[in-house]
Amino acid sequence: MEAFNLTSSEPSTFILSGILGLEAAHIQISIPFATFYIISLVGNVMVIFVVGKDQALHKPMYLLIGMLALTDIGISTSVVPKALCIFWFNLKIITVIGCFTQMFFLHTVSLMQSAVLLTMAFDRYVAICNPLNYATILTNARIARLGLVGLIRAVLFVLPLPVLLSWKPFCTNRIIPHTYCEHIAVAKISCGDTTVNRLYGLVTAFVIIGLDLILVAVSYALIFRAVLKLSSKKAHQKALSTCTAHICVTVTSFTLFFFSILTQRFGQGIAPHVHIIFANLFYLFPPVFHPIIYGIKTKELREKVGKYACRR
Repeated sequence: MEAFNLTSSEPSTFILSGILGLEAAHIQISIPFATFYIISLVGNVMVIFVVGKDQALHKPMYLLIGMLALTDIGISTSVVPKALCIFWFNLKIITVIGCFTQMFFLHTVSLMQSAVLLTMAFDRYVAICNPLNYATILTNARIARLGLVGLIRAVLFVLPLPVLLSWKPFCTNRIIPHTYCEHIAVAKISCGDTTVNRLYGLVTAFVIIGLDLILVAVSYALIFRAVLKLSSKKAHQKALSTCTAHICVTVTSFTLFFFSILTQRFGQGIAPHVHIIFANLFYLFPPVFHPIIYGIKTKELREKVGKYACRR
């Protein structure tokens, strides 16, 4: 970290601006932020607790739902607390090490979540297209190994982002026009050449997460083809109902992610506060709605959550 070259009176800090153009409304904006964050914490912690506590849910599908809930907590916690500090207490200063740590953590968890969503699509593919071998193909141990591989992949691809930026000079402009240390927002305030940084970030986002999305789409194309071959309409509905929750989760997560990436890099005509708000939505909305979606669409999980909630 000694490579940081900040020529200012406080060379070890950056300043997060908050939502540009809406500074006067920070308190009002903080209300939905805090509300959604609390809801996401309660919902996802409950899912993790129930999946971990109940032996009947120690199955690949539910373990993956628990992993998704864990990444949701990581995503929202990496962004929202600092944003609330800006909104409530005007605490805009963040250390360079803290900024790069936040950047590494939130992008790592985002890639990890993409891997979990891909594994969930593979889980549904095996369950519907090869049900007789489901128990031997997708064991709990294999799910754990796939989760570890996803984490290692995320760390290896995200680590160069803060490392490459640590080699760049940051001059007198230390103001990051954002509520958190998003990679491209930090790169834009460097007075050095950040072409490599920008290209690497863009390639990582579209190649890694884009490849995951393509594989998810292929999985569901094969699932739909297999479902269409079923003769019973009731079998059609039962097979598709097991995929509905995951499709909803995948669409919300990937749509907000790519919209945020594209507006941040190519939406020069879009107002700054729109950039920032949509970037925050990616880290705010999915963690709120994921446990709700799975609670509504997954009967066994819904019943177990209800049982534990009523007991307490």
